[in-house]
Amino acid sequence: MLIRKETPSDIDAITQVTVAAFKNHPISHQTEQFIIISLRTANALTISLVAEIAEKVVGHIAFSPVKCTDGSENWYGLGPISVLPEYQRQGVGKALINEGLSLLKELGAYGCGLVGDPNYYKKFGFRNTSCLVYEGVPSEFFLILPFVEKIPQGYILFHEGFGANG
Repeated sequence: MLIRKETPSDIDAITQVTVAAFKNHPISHQTEQFIIISLRTANALTISLVAEIAEKVVGHIAFSPVKCTDGSENWYGLGPISVLPEYQRQGVGKALINEGLSLLKELGAYGCGLVGDPNYYKKFGFRNTSCLVYEGVPSEFFLILPFVEKIPQGYILFHEGFGANG
């Protein structure tokens, strides 16, 4: 498996992987592909990686800047992350997350937040916090991974691209 930065020739494959990955997801509104397109159009994809097996794109992960209402900077959001259904539970997502977090740290990020399954993301060090909230999402599904001691206080705001729906 090769994890690498996306190239323009990967865009269609990323869309296909994302659509397939979220097609039967119980809490998806099937807008994840539009979120990625919107983030890319707004130049807000700080990190966009693909997983490739046998020269086929089988996974994708996006990281974009977030805003914190207390003015804290250098925080990022993880997502969407997508893996083709036939490649799930084989370490593709784990490899994408680990590489993406490593690159975020190299960029000097202070931390990362996401909305997701706490049982999965806690394996990477993500945790719930009461001091930073993502409005409209149950607190158990909003997790952060700080890279520094100071954790923002208040609310986190993901890029407006997360509102894209078509």
